[in-house]
Amino acid sequence: MSTTLALAWVAASKRAAYVTDGDALCGSVHFAAGIALCRAAGCVVTGIDGAPIAETSRGLVAAADAETHELLMSMIRNRI
Repeated sequence: MSTTLALAWVAASKRAAYVTDGDALCGSVHFAAGIALCRAAGCVVTGIDGAPIAETSRGLVAAADAETHELLMSMIRNRI
């Protein structure tokens, strides 16, 4: 699945969230547009550690709302 499409679905409230692991995703052409769409739509976008996404962030969690983001972070913390 296209990452940009998946993130666009989160931004448009067609999907609750998108989660992936990896390094330096915000600088990737495959992620940058989708991240920008989610931010513009008011989604919660962080690294997989829950910290604000930056050039050195690992992974990506984009959630349509804060409640969904917190639920995902809780599940991620219990898994790591």
